[in-house]
Amino acid sequence: MKASPETGCADAAPPLPIFAAEDAAARAAAIAALRAGLLVVLPTETVYGLAADARHGDAVGRIFAAKGRPSHNPLIVHVGDVEAARALGHLCSRAKALAARFWPGPLTLVVPRRLTAGLAPAVTAGLDTVALRVPAQPAFRALLAESGLALAAPSANPSGRISPTLAIHAATDLADCAAMVAAVLDGGPCALGLESTIIAVSDGLSLQAGAAPPGPASSPPARLLRLGALPIEAIEAVVGPLQRPTPGGPVEAPGMLLRHYAPSRPLRLDAREPRPGEAFLAFGPDAVEGAFCNLSRRADLSEAAAALFAALRAADAAPGYVAIAVAPIPAHGLGSAIRDRLDRAASATASGGR
Repeated sequence: MKASPETGCADAAPPLPIFAAEDAAARAAAIAALRAGLLVVLPTETVYGLAADARHGDAVGRIFAAKGRPSHNPLIVHVGDVEAARALGHLCSRAKALAARFWPGPLTLVVPRRLTAGLAPAVTAGLDTVALRVPAQPAFRALLAESGLALAAPSANPSGRISPTLAIHAATDLADCAAMVAAVLDGGPCALGLESTIIAVSDGLSLQAGAAPPGPASSPPARLLRLGALPIEAIEAVVGPLQRPTPGGPVEAPGMLLRHYAPSRPLRLDAREPRPGEAFLAFGPDAVEGAFCNLSRRADLSEAAAALFAALRAADAAPGYVAIAVAPIPAHGLGSAIRDRLDRAASATASGGR
C-alpha cells in the first residue's frame, strides 16, 4: 500500500492508516480486508463511508459496533451497476427509470428485497425492503468492480454526529476502532458533501407467486425518505410528485432519525449575525464582518452543500467559541437538504442529543 499525500493533519500522524484510493495495491489490500470481515473507510461523492461485505454477518455487526448505531437503523448497500442491484431487490418500472437517469450517483432506492439475496439480516434491520445505491466516485466504483462485493456503507462517523467529507475526519472519528477498521482510502474531499437522497418506490406488486400486477392508478406514489445531494425537483421530473415522510414515523432508511448530524456545541439557525462566542457560518456575498467562514460567497447551494459538514466540524473544534450560528439558507433545491441537516443538528444540540 502506498500512503496518500498530506490530508490536512499537519501536527500528528493520522489515528488510522490512510492510503490513496486510486492506488490499485491499496484497493487490493482493502478488498482482502473486507473479505476477511474487517471494515474499510471508502470515499464516495457524498460522504466517506464505513464499508463491510453486506453478506458477512460479523462484518456488518462491526459497523453497528464501531458507529454505536441503533440496530433498527438499516444500512445502504452499494453495488457496481443496475444488474447487481436487481440481484438484491425488485426494481419496478419507476425504480428502473430513476436508476437509468441517476445511477451512478447520489440516489438511494428503497425497494422490496429479494429473499435469495443472502444479505446479512442486520443490513435491512428486519424490514422487507433493501436500500440500494450505485455510487459515482471513481475509486469506489473501481473497488466494487474489482471485488464483485455488495458493500454496506453508512457514513464513517459515530452515529448521530457530523458525517466526514475528508479522509482525516473519518480516521479521527474512528480512532478507537483500529481493531475493526483495517484502513482508510483517501479519495480527496467529497464532491457533493451531503448524503444521498433516499426514495422508496415499488409498484405495489405482491411478491407471492401468481400475483397479478396492479394497474397504473393503483401503484403507490414514490416516497421521499431522506433529502440529500440529489434535489427532489430532479426526481419528481421522472416519477411525479413524491409523498413526503411523516415526522417521527417508523425508520425505513438511514438518515430518518430526527436528531442527527450534530456538533457538540449548540447550533443556532437563520442567524443574521453572530452573538458573542458564536462561530458564524455565513452564506452569500453580503456576509457580516468577522464570520468564521462563508459556505458560499456566490450564494451557490452546491458549493454550500459541499462545504457544510467540514465547516461545522471546524467551527465545533475552533478555540474561543462556545456555539455555532448559521446564516439563512434558501429552502429550495439543495437548500432544502442543507436545511434538513441543520434542523436535525440543531434539534440534537438543543436537547443534548449526540
